[in-house]
Amino acid sequence: ANRLAHALRKQGVQPDSRVGICVERVVEMVVGLLAILKAGGGYVPLDPAYPAERIAYMLQDSAPAAVLA
Repeated sequence: ANRLAHALRKQGVQPDSRVGICVERVVEMVVGLLAILKAGGGYVPLDPAYPAERIAYMLQDSAPAAVLA
């Protein structure tokens, strides 16, 4: 989680930035959430089971600084 948090910071994630996370609910999701929070960002949960149109709308509406998938 620490390494991913550093990578997110290098990608431009700053405090109060939004980061989308689109993964199944497994260990990777927990690691991603911790990394986003450690980088100071807020997460936008995107369920991979959602229709593509829904995910596209959520990404457009939230304008995340990065997306983890």
